[in-house]
Amino acid sequence: MVPHLRPTSATTPGARHARPMGLYDSWWTITGAALAICAIWGASVWISLHLQADAALHTAALFVHLACLVLGFGAVLVADYYGLLWITGRCSLRDALGSASRLHLPIWAGLAGLMASGTLLHPDPSSTLTCVKLALVLLLSLNGLQAGLLNQRMARHAGAAPGPRLLAWGGATALVSQVCWWGAVIIGFLNTQS
Repeated sequence: MVPHLRPTSATTPGARHARPMGLYDSWWTITGAALAICAIWGASVWISLHLQADAALHTAALFVHLACLVLGFGAVLVADYYGLLWITGRCSLRDALGSASRLHLPIWAGLAGLMASGTLLHPDPSSTLTCVKLALVLLLSLNGLQAGLLNQRMARHAGAAPGPRLLAWGGATALVSQVCWWGAVIIGFLNTQS
């Protein structure tokens, strides 16, 4: 015979459980993550200026860089495609947000891989284009943080049409993302030609 257990908050149906604070729970957590990203970006730029890779390592880093570009930018394009499907009425907001949410991991993995492999590609700090590309990567990272918060806020309104403020925020986020990704890709291409 099993002794009768006294109900506690852990066994009572419907009891509230404390949830740990998540990254996208507030602007404070986003700000903390943004500071961490700025520090990581600064460290990767510093390392890239002080580390010289041999030809074989440079070639391997270039391959990883291109693979991470395909992963990260490809996932961004798919996420934006789902946004366009929603705008044109071909899928629900819930579907578009769910798809974008599932793509955060490959986007961040691609971006992290780009930053890590880029440290071995000998960027030229005296080149204006290289400095612009580095700034675009930082802006892209910070934009990605607030995009996660936007996704969470829009998910709360998935049953109804989001208001103009959320729509403007979403449009600006997508525009900044596309400008940064395409700008970095074009500059990277131009740098390989010179």
